[in-house]
Amino acid sequence: MSFDYDIIVVGGGHAGCEAAAAAARLGSRTLLITMDMTKFADMSCNPAIGGVAKGQIVREIDALGGQTGRITDLTTIQFRMLNSSKGAAMWSPRAQCDKSRFSEVWRATLENTPNLYLWQDTAAELLIENRDGRQRITGIKTRMGVRFNARAVILTAGTFLEGLMHCGRANAEGGRAGDAASHGITRCLVDAGFETGRMKTGTPARLDGRTIDFSALEVQAGDAAPSKFSFGDDTQPVVNQLPCYGVYTSSEVHAALREGFQDSPLFNGTIKGIGPRYCPSIEDKLRTFADKEQHLLFLEPEGRSTHEYYLNGFSSSLPYDVQIKALHLIRGLENVHVYRPGYAIEYDYFPPTQLHHSLETKLVDNLWFAGQINGTTGYEEAAAQGLVAGINAHRRIAGQQPFVLHRDEAYIGVLIDDLVTKGVDEPYRMFTSRAEYRILLRQDNADMRLTPKGYEIGLVSEEKYKKFEQKKLSVESLLSYVRKESVKPCEISDYLISVGSEPLSQGRKLYDVLSRSQVTLDGLRTALPKLDKFIADNAISTAAAEEVEIEIKYHGYIEREKMIAEKLRRLENIAIPAGFDFGSMQSLTIEARQKLTRIRPATIGQASRIPGVSPADVNVLLVRFGR
Repeated sequence: MSFDYDIIVVGGGHAGCEAAAAAARLGSRTLLITMDMTKFADMSCNPAIGGVAKGQIVREIDALGGQTGRITDLTTIQFRMLNSSKGAAMWSPRAQCDKSRFSEVWRATLENTPNLYLWQDTAAELLIENRDGRQRITGIKTRMGVRFNARAVILTAGTFLEGLMHCGRANAEGGRAGDAASHGITRCLVDAGFETGRMKTGTPARLDGRTIDFSALEVQAGDAAPSKFSFGDDTQPVVNQLPCYGVYTSSEVHAALREGFQDSPLFNGTIKGIGPRYCPSIEDKLRTFADKEQHLLFLEPEGRSTHEYYLNGFSSSLPYDVQIKALHLIRGLENVHVYRPGYAIEYDYFPPTQLHHSLETKLVDNLWFAGQINGTTGYEEAAAQGLVAGINAHRRIAGQQPFVLHRDEAYIGVLIDDLVTKGVDEPYRMFTSRAEYRILLRQDNADMRLTPKGYEIGLVSEEKYKKFEQKKLSVESLLSYVRKESVKPCEISDYLISVGSEPLSQGRKLYDVLSRSQVTLDGLRTALPKLDKFIADNAISTAAAEEVEIEIKYHGYIEREKMIAEKLRRLENIAIPAGFDFGSMQSLTIEARQKLTRIRPATIGQASRIPGVSPADVNVLLVRFGR
């Protein structure tokens, strides 16, 4: 007996949940298969969403009609806007979440999504047929022997493919503590011609808050006026925030940790997978930064109804007794009880250069990869890929063109382009430095950039789109007002002097005054009743006003980035025919021919970003395809 669906999503993590929700909401009859229905979008590592660049991604997911931002808001226990003392391009929202509630709300969301069906089981085999010289997926078979047929399959296996957990010299199969590994999928993909590799990640010990001396720790509170992730009105900023705590390691802690180095699977050759550079284990920090006498750690609450704390910065695969001894040497943790020690996990991934920008695989039609299977790390990166894969799987079977975001349109576009064009040699994590158009891709304007696209696709509701249009009109109205309205020196001199700005010698437009670095819109509202009245009378929201202020202060930078992006976008419009024989172009360097043949770029723009393809090689391609 078999069952038929339009789309099957394998894996109930952050990528799988976004993929399934998107595909079903767009109208595809979708099946989500997961090992454990109590752990949808489980926060296997730290109980937080967002952070530097990651927060921008979550706001982009929300602007496109995804769910992660809304569910984060509904389960937030602390909110902080990171880098708020820096320029607007660096502002990054981050929220501590109630871990169990986050998964519960995701489950409620999935169970109440039309066209979406759930099945608890493990996918063990991919059903792939060869038709007219092309491989195509037709469904999957589960460990329980059930066959599901589908027109498209999205694989979001996380860390479960041949997962192996390490703690000292002990190891056990598993995708995470308490969950079995998945076997069979890797073999199917290798048989289909895919290249595979191993990666490693890790997690720290979890601690019992009842045994922590919080008076010895430094309190890290949330923002006094917290914001939120979702642009919608169905969520509100968090109230009654819970604090996090900071503490440092010491030379004594480091000495205790070093006692276990000979038993470290990271150092004795047991672990073969490549670990994340930007989230190293504590033992890796001690070896890489041997001269440092201390490292900063954060204790993060896992929820409102639990005593469990996550020790951020203390990821480890050292023997459990070494971990506990070192923990007891940390100030405030002298008597701490450990719920479970940290461990490392190795798992299979598939180099993402084997994907199109739609995240459909190049080797097997109608098969999509999303999340850590592509060599990424982080809930946010996974959710973004899942959303794009879900959209494109639906569009593929509906006969529509793929949905692809460019690098100047979204951090999601940067993420996917980096993966499929450059590949990965370590777990990929998004940073603002990876985006060349950071001032265009701010967290505050994600809706302006992407909500029209989400509406056109069909994920953004009519109601939400009308709210977006209201905000857009508010922004345009306030911009028009400050461009036209003049202010006299007598009206504003006292305020300008108070903030250290040069007083006016003659009347100026409000736009020019607000462009000064020392001047704020809130300050101007206090000094100028007419401006405050205009904002109040026109019901201009705080978010709309903030966007106007940023647009004015960074106008020159914004326009310059737009100009550069437009020039480079022209290369994206020059297509390279599928199947073109790059080996026949002797004017290309040997390295360029090899890289172009392996990656198969769709445009000259993509080709120009492949490591090893020089500007001279790009010129050769332009002569061949662009003139």
